[in-house]
Amino acid sequence: MGLVRLQYSGNEHRLIKGSGVVNCLYVNPRTKRYWIIDWRVYDPDIDAKSKLVHMKEMFDDALNIKKLPFRVVLMDSWYATKDLMLHLHREGKIFYCPLKSNRKVDDSGGKQPYQAVSKLEWSQQGAAHGKLIKIHGFPGAMKVKLFRVAITTNRTEWIVTNDLDQASTDDAKEVCTMRWKIEQYHREVKQTLGIEKCQCRSARAQRNHIGCVILAWNYMFALAEKLKTNIYNLKKGMLSTYMKQELAQPSVLMAFV
Repeated sequence: MGLVRLQYSGNEHRLIKGSGVVNCLYVNPRTKRYWIIDWRVYDPDIDAKSKLVHMKEMFDDALNIKKLPFRVVLMDSWYATKDLMLHLHREGKIFYCPLKSNRKVDDSGGKQPYQAVSKLEWSQQGAAHGKLIKIHGFPGAMKVKLFRVAITTNRTEWIVTNDLDQASTDDAKEVCTMRWKIEQYHREVKQTLGIEKCQCRSARAQRNHIGCVILAWNYMFALAEKLKTNIYNLKKGMLSTYMKQELAQPSVLMAFV
């Protein structure tokens, strides 16, 4: 039995067939370079683990087993659950993540009922510097900082962080732009290495395919960095060289009769 199942696609905004892979990337904020440090196949029929469990396990592994020196955790709204955010906070890590527009919050200090984050009113100061809020279900004493960030003219994100010293919406937005490195990685492994095009039927063969693609990406990314280019140009150059060789000296001779 394979790994393909119906899953929600953020790009398609609907259920599509595919293999679910949960990835963990490390990004150097100074150099903007990034590495994939862990990945897990989402296969609840086999291991009964949700994507949230995979994310927590990868975080704990990076912290306690790999002992990587990181300070900030970025994640999307799918992982912005109370349990995960509190877990990151207890471990002394700063998190930044967007809330879904209907997430219940309170910015009145308990004077008003909880309301959807998208319904909050913003002063000029709050828009520029953020505001303290309490997320519904969080411990009573725990507050987080909320920022309203305009991604495009038609799209707004409500970013929360436990870094209460953060006082700039622009700075919070800049931190969150690092999150898009995961999307860049997704595009590269799909468009240059065909991670989603495995024709194998068994789950083990599909896992092997995914693992080999990730190893190939790691090598190609490092090589592209060394040659001061990108993975797309690197692959194009390899194909161009191969085509020139085949045209000059075909490996399969064709005879026309």
